[in-house]
Amino acid sequence: MATDSNRSLRGKVAIVGVGETPYYKHGMSPHSEFKLALMAIVAACRDAGLDPHDIDGIASYSNDRNDPSRLSAALGMKELRFANMQWGGGGGGGAAAVGNAAAAIAGGLSDVVVVFRALAQGQFARFGVGAATPTTAGDAAFQSPYGLMSPAQKFAMKTMRFMHDHGVGQEALRAIAMASYAHAQKNPRAVMYGRPLDEAAYDASRWIVEPFHLFDCCQENDGAAALIIVSADRAKDFAHKPSYLLGAQGGSDYRAGAPAHNVPNYGSSTFASVVPHLYRMAGIKPSEVDVLQNYENFTGGVLMSLVEHGFCAPDECNEFSTLENFMAPTGRLPMNTSGGNLAECYMHGLELQIEAVRQLRGDSTAQVPKVDISMVIAGPMVTPVSSMILGSEATL
Repeated sequence: MATDSNRSLRGKVAIVGVGETPYYKHGMSPHSEFKLALMAIVAACRDAGLDPHDIDGIASYSNDRNDPSRLSAALGMKELRFANMQWGGGGGGGAAAVGNAAAAIAGGLSDVVVVFRALAQGQFARFGVGAATPTTAGDAAFQSPYGLMSPAQKFAMKTMRFMHDHGVGQEALRAIAMASYAHAQKNPRAVMYGRPLDEAAYDASRWIVEPFHLFDCCQENDGAAALIIVSADRAKDFAHKPSYLLGAQGGSDYRAGAPAHNVPNYGSSTFASVVPHLYRMAGIKPSEVDVLQNYENFTGGVLMSLVEHGFCAPDECNEFSTLENFMAPTGRLPMNTSGGNLAECYMHGLELQIEAVRQLRGDSTAQVPKVDISMVIAGPMVTPVSSMILGSEATL
């Protein structure tokens, strides 16, 4: 699937540094959100062997609260040439933020861009609860009176439609959760390290909202993560093997933002129109992906996004979504190899980008052998969403 190289990001930039803070249960960070952001950025610079003063661009997503000019001053940056925020979409903006940074570098707007995300839900508000407001307006006026208030409640309805239409069993969701928890047991950074999950524990866990058990829902955490991106022609000058961007695409399916659950393609992760552009830019097929990091807000979104990214057909979900298929190192599609949002940390998905890089470098705690193509799916069921594909030098 060739694309016009003059209008493509393929091979133009690379991730050369990754950094993160320790990850905490929500409300347990001893640091402010701003300090967490700085800590992750400095860690990414240290990993790359780069002076933070040499960063000249900053990108984030989901309306991150940490102002780029303030970050620039605190880091001692010589200049701030580029500052970008990906609109809304919750964790759906994670891959798009990398695409925005890549576009800035490829277009000559910046030389070194840091993509970051910081959360201190103890300092601010939790994501996973319904908003407590004295009045109701807009979409909420059609939902709150009927008890549809939290993210889990809203996304459960889309998942139930998909599972009903295609005869998908609860076991498919369970396999996704168990794979993440199994990989987390190999990852000392994971918040759920040392807390394994088996079938009996999953089945016995309380319902949050059907079809989501407790273990189908992402964590709520404090911390920060960051990536350093430079042009491909500079990438080999840094400490680690570069992870080249082959493709990035953000957006939404037709009328995905229609109000009050009035979306035409309802049982969907909203990637249907995004994915063809992603693969066209990257020049690969789904069968060529060696390892996948798939954002789990809830396991149902993972299931639907696997379908919409071409890894299986809707009626093949039961056969495809098994623990054996998702496990590193030998699964058919090793997935969420650091533990993902369910069991490593909910850093709004940016920890998944870091794990995608680690797999290409060969230093994951659940390493897949001979990784040349490493993929990230960001924020299924929200809108906008985004995905990205990273490759080794051999893919260029």
